[in-house]
Amino acid sequence: MGEQQELAGDVFAADCRARIAFEVLANRWDGVVVFVLGEGGPRRPRALLERIGGISPKVLNDALRRLEYNGLVERRRYAQAPPRVDYTLTEAGTALLVPIRAMGSWAARHADTVLASQDRFSTR
Repeated sequence: MGEQQELAGDVFAADCRARIAFEVLANRWDGVVVFVLGEGGPRRPRALLERIGGISPKVLNDALRRLEYNGLVERRRYAQAPPRVDYTLTEAGTALLVPIRAMGSWAARHADTVLASQDRFSTR
């Protein structure tokens, strides 16, 4: 009841705060970046690229900027030569790991069904 009370009104109306979660994760790479930072702590961009795979430096940079803009990731600069930057999750980003892991579990159970359905439609 407490959670529903926090989202009072039409939960998925255009101005509802519940939609923020969907908007934050609408980009395919944002959830992956949050997940990887959650599994291994602060990481430099090169380490993120290597761990994630299949993502270009530009796309990763865009995702990190978006996540920082949304308050989910913090960029830390270190006064070193050469300059060093790493990224870490904020409290809000860490809290997002719970639904991201739940979505991963859902995908593990239902991905075959979704892919089979997509195949049926693409052969029509």
